[in-house]
Amino acid sequence: MPLEGEYEPSTSDWVREQVDTYERTAGREANTLGSTGIPVVIVTSRGAKSGKLRKFALMRVEHEGDYALIASIGGAPSNPGWYHNLVAEPMVMIQDGPEPHDYTTHIAEGEERRVWWDRAVEVFPRYAEYAEATDRVIPVFVATRATPFA
Repeated sequence: MPLEGEYEPSTSDWVREQVDTYERTAGREANTLGSTGIPVVIVTSRGAKSGKLRKFALMRVEHEGDYALIASIGGAPSNPGWYHNLVAEPMVMIQDGPEPHDYTTHIAEGEERRVWWDRAVEVFPRYAEYAEATDRVIPVFVATRATPFA
């Protein structure tokens, strides 16, 4: 079931503009992290406190239709705000191209985390630097495509 409700755009200009452009062009524009050329996906989650829909771009770390959502926030000492949204409500939408799809997320641990972390670092090597810069273990969410009800 797709997430529905009031959308509250990011207070960050660049995040809001990237999401708006990506969605308006069905992923043909604003589909990389700045000038890096590294692809991104747009994630829609429900705000843990507000209940409003929130959208943000994350590195595209995909494997066999599943995605890793890396809560790095550049190696900051605490988790990004969206981390709390996914803990409270694990259903998200991910747009990787023209249309969003529903996914269920969970925090990867143990071997699953190691495998997905390695995939993430392969896509964006700076994740390894971010891990060195913080005392926290950077959470890795795995998003699996939700199966529609028949």
